[in-house]
Amino acid sequence: MLVSSLIQVFFVMKNARQSYVADRVPPDMASANADYLGRPHLLVYAIRFFQGMAESSTFVGTHYILGSWYKSAELGKRSGIFTSSGLIGTLFSGILQAAVYKHLNGRSGLTGWRWLFIIDGIITLPIAIYGFLIFPDVPQTTKAFYLTKEEKELAYSRLRGQVQVDRQPLSWNLARRVLGRWRWYGCSLLFAISGETESLGSNNIMGQWLKAVGGYTVEQTDFYPSGVTAVGIASTLVCATWTDYTGVRWPVLVYMSVACIIAAICLLVWSSPTGLKFFAFYIAGASYAGQATTFAWANEICADDDQERSIVLASMNMWNNVVNAWWSIVFYPATDAPRFHKGMIALLCISVATLGVTHLVYYLEQRERRRRRAAQDAHDPEPETRDTGELDEDKEERQADKS
Repeated sequence: MLVSSLIQVFFVMKNARQSYVADRVPPDMASANADYLGRPHLLVYAIRFFQGMAESSTFVGTHYILGSWYKSAELGKRSGIFTSSGLIGTLFSGILQAAVYKHLNGRSGLTGWRWLFIIDGIITLPIAIYGFLIFPDVPQTTKAFYLTKEEKELAYSRLRGQVQVDRQPLSWNLARRVLGRWRWYGCSLLFAISGETESLGSNNIMGQWLKAVGGYTVEQTDFYPSGVTAVGIASTLVCATWTDYTGVRWPVLVYMSVACIIAAICLLVWSSPTGLKFFAFYIAGASYAGQATTFAWANEICADDDQERSIVLASMNMWNNVVNAWWSIVFYPATDAPRFHKGMIALLCISVATLGVTHLVYYLEQRERRRRRAAQDAHDPEPETRDTGELDEDKEERQADKS
């Protein structure tokens, strides 16, 4: 838990200036730097600390880029694919870890976990190079070699009226806009709270439970928790696609909150059968669905202000990691295994709180839209009305012209 908290601390420190980086530094360079620098090392605690700094730009920066390229009806699916790709990596990691332990543990005098770090490092370098060469930046500045001039112009022009595509110079007016609206407060609070519903998966509570109760091999302890990630992948892709189709985001957070409430109740009743505990851990994987939807929602809410959007996205991730830095230490210490009683109560409470904050953000969004429509109606003059006699005369004139 301490190692995880170290990465969260530096993650927060770097996120504090990530909004400026997203707006000024080419994302392909920032992301490649994050991938290349964020590698395991023998000095585990130190490297995890600096890994947090390197990785902080990747998550927020990618969501910012997605919001810069796609319309509202396209954004959910793309955010879902991005989130799911990370979950697929986690899923593969569990399978890889089990395979490495089985086949390489003790080979050349190295333990299995050291071999895992070596393989992880080998995998990483090509990914860093790929990101540097392929990442497209934003439509107004992209130099992607695989896009034609016409495609770049289309990417830029098609977003007009939906997303602010023209970059503005930084000024003190930005602080007034961000702090004077509800968006920064509401979206930051939403992800700071809802992100903690992922705790069972992100802290591998199922793996710790399996190890504590005994009776499972090392391979099983590594492999069985992959089901949590698999549920997360399926939930994310289905929910993200559904939100684009329907045009509403909030039901996804209701779905994941209800799933986590059920999971917490099942695990609090410790006399429940082992099969029900497996079900509870797996259904808690639905919590991952909220991540993609929440950031797609924030991108949509702030689409009319590019600079505010970058700050809000970075702030959401920052405040979530502020909470993450101590949440697992307080509620999920390894000494609480296998029951994690405090953690299950915390999961139950945070899921209920997510329902409340989701309703609050939805209400504020709808209120803002109503006010915007009212202002537009007041500004735009009413269209002229013409009586039926004038319309009949026009019709006769058009028929005469044809003859």
